[in-house]
Amino acid sequence: MSEFVVEPCAGIAGRVRVPGDKSISHRALMLGAIASGKTQVDGFLEGEDCLATLRAVASLGVNVQRPAPGEVVIEGVGLRGLGLPRSVLDMGNAGTAMRLFMGLLSAQGFDSELVGDESLMRRPMERVAKPLRAMGAQIETQDGRPPVRIRGGAALRGLRYEMPVASAQVKSAVLLAGLYAEGETTVVEPAVTRDHTERMLQSFGANIVARGGSATVLPAAQLDATRISVPGDFSSAAFFIVAACIGAREPFVIEGVGVNPTRTGLLEMLALMGADLRLVNHRSAGAEPVADIEVRPARLRGIRVPERLVPLAIDEFPAFFIAAACADGETRVAGAEELRVKESDRIAVMARGLDALGVRNEVLADGLRIEGGPFGGGVVDSHGDHRVAMSFAVASLRASAPIEIRDVANVGTSFPGFAATARSVGLRLTERA
Repeated sequence: MSEFVVEPCAGIAGRVRVPGDKSISHRALMLGAIASGKTQVDGFLEGEDCLATLRAVASLGVNVQRPAPGEVVIEGVGLRGLGLPRSVLDMGNAGTAMRLFMGLLSAQGFDSELVGDESLMRRPMERVAKPLRAMGAQIETQDGRPPVRIRGGAALRGLRYEMPVASAQVKSAVLLAGLYAEGETTVVEPAVTRDHTERMLQSFGANIVARGGSATVLPAAQLDATRISVPGDFSSAAFFIVAACIGAREPFVIEGVGVNPTRTGLLEMLALMGADLRLVNHRSAGAEPVADIEVRPARLRGIRVPERLVPLAIDEFPAFFIAAACADGETRVAGAEELRVKESDRIAVMARGLDALGVRNEVLADGLRIEGGPFGGGVVDSHGDHRVAMSFAVASLRASAPIEIRDVANVGTSFPGFAATARSVGLRLTERA
């Protein structure tokens, strides 16, 4: 089992550029596949999750070329051009891919089956299947989990779906199915979630209106191929944002990061803690805003996280919990039940890791209470969760002894080259097989 060993260091310095955004890379492949014409994608994330989506798209009869690192050309087959896959579609560890494909495949004329690795096969899929069934889709799960079997030939109907829990993946699956449904499809959110699907549908020419916590899509006759520039992944930048807050020796810059406001709740949470953060060099990558993030070291203080920010930072909480461990006083997070059904139960797994380092914490039903202060080293089991593994690597900046992080192979699903990038700015990280 692969592991990281990270020793205490004097701090980090320099500039980094993180890999392309995972959420945008998934969506670019899927929408490019059903568009008419060639879609070119620059900055594509070549992590295992997105490569699983690429293989699935190819299995559905779409020609996908990779002319250079980070570049993908998708020869779209049109809305009705996908074909019967050669075998089951293996999503690996990619929960986003499985849930979005559920929406896309619900309207196709052929049967399909979605599976994944051991971790993904334990994750809940009924919250996606339920609204799709209400549209007329024929979907079966096994006790609410994969494998997901979809029967082709269903005639979908538009609906108005008020989500009980905020989820960009559920919203996106319903909107993708709505491209094929009779009548309009509206999704209403209880709280704002990332809007990459809405932005990208507009880029491909779909008839979609998004405002005030709802999105409505009309059935499409055609999507038009386009060019997608994928910015740096904010969720990957999060580890270095937190690292700089707790251990930068000088102003630290993460270049070319997507700063879509539905993704940047972490910045607001850290600012409430007293972090010194600046967005500079603003520009755009198609429909997505981009900036460089400059971080200066600052003394952090514990906070009660406003629940409105939770959906805007749901993937960044493992890194945020490390910031909380380094802050003065108590930090409390509530309303984050979603963390329990990620690649791991991130509330429980992060709490056990913090226990191993001697950080006082209390597990809540929907969050975590952390008492910041000095902590030591220890052995942390990431339970195969890439974000947990990278977060505890960052914790080494304040640890008084080495941290051994086990089961880190899945770091490559979202951040290929993380270890080398971390070492390049000063982290003393060693990889072991």
